[in-house]
Amino acid sequence: MLDPREIYEVEADAAELLDARKVRTQAGPVLVHAIRGFVDAGSAGQLAAAHLADDLTTTRLATFDVDQLLDYRSRRPAMTFDSTTWSAYAEPELVLDVVHDVEGVPFLLLHGMEPDVQWERYAAAVEQIVERFDVPLTIAIHGIPMGVPHTRPLSVTAHATRPELIADHTSWFGAVQVPASASALVEYRLGQSGHDAMGFAVHVPHYLAQSPFPQASITAIENLQRATGLDLRVSDLTDAAREATEEIDRQVEASGEVKAVVLALEEQYDSFARSIGRTNLLAETSEIPTADELGAEFERFLAQQGGDGAGH
Repeated sequence: MLDPREIYEVEADAAELLDARKVRTQAGPVLVHAIRGFVDAGSAGQLAAAHLADDLTTTRLATFDVDQLLDYRSRRPAMTFDSTTWSAYAEPELVLDVVHDVEGVPFLLLHGMEPDVQWERYAAAVEQIVERFDVPLTIAIHGIPMGVPHTRPLSVTAHATRPELIADHTSWFGAVQVPASASALVEYRLGQSGHDAMGFAVHVPHYLAQSPFPQASITAIENLQRATGLDLRVSDLTDAAREATEEIDRQVEASGEVKAVVLALEEQYDSFARSIGRTNLLAETSEIPTADELGAEFERFLAQQGGDGAGH
C-alpha cells in the first residue's frame, strides 16, 4: 500500500488548536463521518453533514487529494456552460473539519465524496488521523431504505466495533452479506486496530429513499447527540422536516392507492411494535405488498403528478 500520508494535508493552525485543547482537557474530539457514496436513503447523512458544517462554527482541518481517490468518468462532476463559456465547476471534495457544538465543544466532521479507489489507503489515512488527534470514538451516519411508514417514529440500525457501545439499541438483522462501502471498511479496520467506532443507519421509508427526507437527518443527529453528549442544534432542521412531511401527506391524500399502501405499512409497523418482547416477533398481519411493490406504486403516483417528488 502507498503511504496514506500522501493523500491528505493537515492545516497546521487548526491542528495546533486541537493539540492545545487536548493538553488542557486531556480529551480528544469525536469524529463523525458522513460521506456520499453507495447508499444514503433520504439523503439522511448528506443533509446531516450539511447542517453540521453550515449551521455550526467550522474550521478546515484536513483536505484529501480527490484526484487520487475518485473515478471522474463514473461520477462526473457538474459543470455550467453559460452561452459561450464554461462558467462554473462543482469541484468534488473530501474534507475533514473541526466543528464546534452549541457549547463550544469541538468534534471532527469528515464529509464529501466517497473514494472510488484506494479504500485501504483511505482507511489507513483515517486511522492515522484518529491516532494523531486521540479520537476516542468514530461515528458514521447514513440512511437505508426500509418498509416503514413516514407516519411513525424512525428507527435506526446501530453497529459498532464493541457490543457495549450499542447496548441500548435493538438489533434488526441477523447475519447478512451486503456490498461494502468505504465508511464500513473504516469502521472495520478501526475495530481491528482496537479503536472504538460505531454507526447509525436510519430506516427511511422505501418510497422516499430517492427524495431528501430531513426527518431522517434529525433522527441521525439525535442519535449522535445521545452517543456523544454534543449539542448539535437539531431544532434548526424542524421546519424543513415539517414542510417535507406536509408535502408527503398531501401527495398521499391525493391517491387512494398510495394511501392504502401507507396504511398497510402502518399496520405492519404497529403489529411489529406490539410484538416486541414476545418469543415470536412475527405478529400476525394481513398480507401486504413487498417493499419493492410499495416503492413502485408510490413512484408511479409521483410520476402522475407531473414529476413533483415527495419532500420538495
